[in-house]
Amino acid sequence: MKICVNLWRNITVKILVLEPIHDDARQLLTEAGEVIVAEHIDTAYVCKAIADADTALTRGRGRLPRKVLQAGAKLKCVARCGVGTDNIDVQAATELGIPVIYAPGSTTMAVAEHAMMLMLSVARRVTRFNAEVKNNHWLFRNVSGMTIELRGKTLGILGLGDIGKRIAELGQAFGMKVLYWSRNSHDGRFKFASREDVLRQADVLSISLALTPETRHLLDREAFSLIKPTAILVNTARGEIVDETALVEALQTGKLAGAGIDVLEDEIHPDNHPLWQFENVIVTPHVAAITDVTYREMCMTTAEEVVRILRGATPTPCLVRNPEVL
Repeated sequence: MKICVNLWRNITVKILVLEPIHDDARQLLTEAGEVIVAEHIDTAYVCKAIADADTALTRGRGRLPRKVLQAGAKLKCVARCGVGTDNIDVQAATELGIPVIYAPGSTTMAVAEHAMMLMLSVARRVTRFNAEVKNNHWLFRNVSGMTIELRGKTLGILGLGDIGKRIAELGQAFGMKVLYWSRNSHDGRFKFASREDVLRQADVLSISLALTPETRHLLDREAFSLIKPTAILVNTARGEIVDETALVEALQTGKLAGAGIDVLEDEIHPDNHPLWQFENVIVTPHVAAITDVTYREMCMTTAEEVVRILRGATPTPCLVRNPEVL
């Protein structure tokens, strides 16, 4: 056994890391091989960097399209430190026989908490009150008008995966009525309705869908025409699910009461975004899952599985996004 381990250690394993990951995960990878940190994440560069890599890990911004995967002739797997894999061409990876490793379930609690925080922040106008108090306007409370209480309101959820279910549970704990639409999941604890009815009835609409060709711009101008003008939109899923031009129009015309957003369509170039003009919109920079607990968990789960594969182990099916390659 010692001989086998020594032989493995003598083989140079190259691990390409496209984005920063948790220090513990980085250390684990360093013990397994030569870690190459990408200088940047444009496709041309990554194609060159991945050419002699045994694996590549990314988070949310580094993309692994078909062209990049084809350039990785030695790839034993690729990995996403997180849950969503829309930045990896899973179909191409499957055709090339490359397992796509991810960390399902790792972000559930953190993202659900963040969604509730956004709901409360918009409903209670937290950022405005904070700014007024710090500008010595304590008496703004006398002219600010009423805020929105979640208790008794209808929480509409699009997508009832792990995160959607946890948001529903937290909504119920706040005394909200939960209504949901999902393509695949069902849960008898909550009331199922058509997508249109969820849009019409929700006082708070929370998006928990995966990004697919079918869900891209699911919330378009027509969808916003169904939503109550008193409703709040919360998106902690993917920015591309919402047509941001339609969202801005709805906010400008008073057809939406506010929004809490953690994700944008273009997170690489967010400068001077039209959403910045609205006091009733709170935006966080895609940080719902970046907590002390979850960030480490999603990076370590992925890194540990990658190391196992590099050492010759069969991939764990529940951690493979495309199990058909096994």
